[in-house]
Amino acid sequence: MGAEVFRYDGKRVLVVGGATGMGAAAAQQASALGAEVVVMDVADVSYPVAKAIKVDLRDKASVDAAIDAVGAPVDAILACAGVADGTRGIMLINFTSQRHLVERMVNEGKLNNGGAIGFISSVAGLGWMQNLDTVKDFLATPDWESAAEWVAAHEGTDGYGFSKEAINCYVAQQALPMLKKGHRINAILPGPTDTPLARANADIWLTFGADYREAAGVNHLQPEEMGNTLLFLCSAAASGINGITVLVDQGHVQASLVDAFEAPMVKMLAGLIQPDPSMFGEA
Repeated sequence: MGAEVFRYDGKRVLVVGGATGMGAAAAQQASALGAEVVVMDVADVSYPVAKAIKVDLRDKASVDAAIDAVGAPVDAILACAGVADGTRGIMLINFTSQRHLVERMVNEGKLNNGGAIGFISSVAGLGWMQNLDTVKDFLATPDWESAAEWVAAHEGTDGYGFSKEAINCYVAQQALPMLKKGHRINAILPGPTDTPLARANADIWLTFGADYREAAGVNHLQPEEMGNTLLFLCSAAASGINGITVLVDQGHVQASLVDAFEAPMVKMLAGLIQPDPSMFGEA
């Protein structure tokens, strides 16, 4: 067994949200590793792929049509779509639609046996275990419609942080059921990464952890670092890894949790301390 376990020769990979950012990086690297790549996105895909499918992740009919357009089964589903707070339908885009897509493809045999699923979460979802009862209540919704109704009925849940908490809990919940069906499911939790989405929210996203990067003498993470990790988790090389969320953040979170680096915001995100107004520049 050699380097072939890291490759994707003869495999099909579906990348949801693959037009830009981490999804685009993952899709292009999958192609370089031998995969036939299918990309779904509302935006145009500007690089060569086997198939590009337009989809509006806020519209169930659009998502179902996109699934039908995938054609032959795939060997990996990379759920990379994500938008920031302030976007209409953020929970539909960041989680509900992608859960619907994954479950429909699995149930209809559109993910080959031995196939893998990889989500992009975020360090913003670190506190999911401290919010476990609420997240599990949301995930108990069986379908798109009931999930949307639940979010509408629960103030404060139609947001970026909750969408990432939902991903983290979903990955843990689905480890056993997916394995029984012959699949694996994992997620990555990126630290601040230089993507178009991050640059659009630079005052918050790209300043987070700046003191840690300065202390370590490192720059912002790049989309390729996220794409590579996601592809590793979905490759044969990671066949024993299932149901976990992998931090890809240059060690910022772990160093902060054990007080090797002082970062109260990280502890707040992890649910270990209560929010302090001074963290947000409030008196």
